[in-house]
Amino acid sequence: MPPIPESPALDNLLVDPATWADEQTIHEYLTWLRGNDPVRYLEPEGYEPFWAITRYADIKEIEQNKTGFINDPRPTLAPKIITEAMQQLMGRKHLVRSLVQMDDPDHAKYRMLTQGWFMGSNLRKLQTRVDELATKYIDRLVELDGECDFVKDVAIWYPLRVVMSILGVPEEDEPLMMKLTQELFGSSDPDVQRSFEITDFAQVVKDFEGYFAALTAERRANPRDDVASIIANAKIDGKPIPELEANGYYIIVATAGHDTTSSSTAGGLLALLEHPDEFAKLRADPDTYLPSAIDEMIRWVTPVRHFMRTATADYTLRGSNINAGDSVILWYPSANRDEDVFADPFQFKVDRKDAKQLAFGFGAHVCLGQHLARMEMTSLYRELLRRVDHIELAGEPRYVQSTFVGGLKSLPIRYRMR
Repeated sequence: MPPIPESPALDNLLVDPATWADEQTIHEYLTWLRGNDPVRYLEPEGYEPFWAITRYADIKEIEQNKTGFINDPRPTLAPKIITEAMQQLMGRKHLVRSLVQMDDPDHAKYRMLTQGWFMGSNLRKLQTRVDELATKYIDRLVELDGECDFVKDVAIWYPLRVVMSILGVPEEDEPLMMKLTQELFGSSDPDVQRSFEITDFAQVVKDFEGYFAALTAERRANPRDDVASIIANAKIDGKPIPELEANGYYIIVATAGHDTTSSSTAGGLLALLEHPDEFAKLRADPDTYLPSAIDEMIRWVTPVRHFMRTATADYTLRGSNINAGDSVILWYPSANRDEDVFADPFQFKVDRKDAKQLAFGFGAHVCLGQHLARMEMTSLYRELLRRVDHIELAGEPRYVQSTFVGGLKSLPIRYRMR
């Protein structure tokens, strides 16, 4: 491992989106932090200070302490200039107010509105539709005739169609949803951001809100069997759901509901290509290895790179004194490479069963869509393994520049169908 930069250089690099587009470098930094400074106080330029948490056990400890560490007022990392400008532009402390920004009692009430859609029997009802879409998007490989960008041609569109079907957004509006999602989550990436102006980032949120305000009105007039109808007609404490919270709910389902799955899907394929022995093992016996391989892909990619919490009381962690009001950042890619938890954490293993990965979080805020994500990836990979005889890289993979949600933005492949 090359020398690790001293503070404040390391602090600044850890919050630089460009660092997170370099998988090798960011994992070198996180590995060093786990071994040398697992509860580190960071003071990067332009940001309010915070504690960086990099160990699996520590992240779980904080996640399950939902009264000692709360989401509000700082659920994600943002420069001071952004948060101050948003306050002025939007007139509120959060761009949106979704489950991500909420703590109990609101969090529990709002989560229950849609939890049934993403669990058990309802997911089983969706299986046929998910399988049909998986077939459709592997058919797209046939149409593309042996060479494509797996991210841009397949991985981003398949989970988008699944979640938009559930939400109730018509297929013709999916390009708009994709554009706005990329501008929101990739706001620090020059390839997808609308511009370098803060006002344009606020406009992305306003564009989302305008779209979903119209959808709310339509679903109140004509409710259907979809999540949009649940949100539009929801009541909290006997009153209609407020507009800010309704828009936040739509946005979190419409964005996180597909962007994270597409990242895991594409990153999983790259991992298989980089570990041909594991790919061969999966091909030889998909019925045995596919469930564990899907979870390993999710661990390997960990598309949600962080969430933040704020301490409500003084707390000691590994001898470090976190004061009430201090913020902590939970770096999930680091937890999912923790040497104390995962044997050979930098080895991709389709039969890994040594620990439960934390890519979906833990505790009260664990991802609502985790079971749907696994279902989608399983269906697509089952179809891919059945119909694609050979795959290889056809160019350089490229990653999104983002500290929050990210993964591959380009994966050129060459392939041969059976």
